[in-house]
Amino acid sequence: MTMRTFLAASALLAGLALLPSAARAGDISCSMTFQLSGWSVFYKTATGSGTVTCSNGQSMHVKLRAKGGGLTFGKTRIDHGIGKFTGVDSIADIKGHYANAEAHAGAERSADAQVVTKGSVSLALSGKGKGWNLGIAFGAFIIE
Repeated sequence: MTMRTFLAASALLAGLALLPSAARAGDISCSMTFQLSGWSVFYKTATGSGTVTCSNGQSMHVKLRAKGGGLTFGKTRIDHGIGKFTGVDSIADIKGHYANAEAHAGAERSADAQVVTKGSVSLALSGKGKGWNLGIAFGAFIIE
């Protein structure tokens, strides 16, 4: 091996080490379609289901739960909700308890958008539905 070949290979390896983490082979993009319904009177609870699909071809059916409390009253149903995950290395990363805080208000037709987090994984949720609600709540969004 010549000195020029050695220096070129060393420069290539050094450059690869400096690539941002977003370029890692393990990072994948995942999205979720879901439905969720629930109620709140100081305590908030909701249940639902969804399907997670990732860019590497993996998919998984999931159960959803939301629980928490605050100054909140109402009853809602979200149909055709959409979620976008970030910070996912494997579809297994999406399961678990996510922290959330939200302010919500709606009458008859309702819309919801929020971001929940679990360590380095975040999930942006949005959806439209029916119901009525008003309040501020804190709690957990759980994917099983």
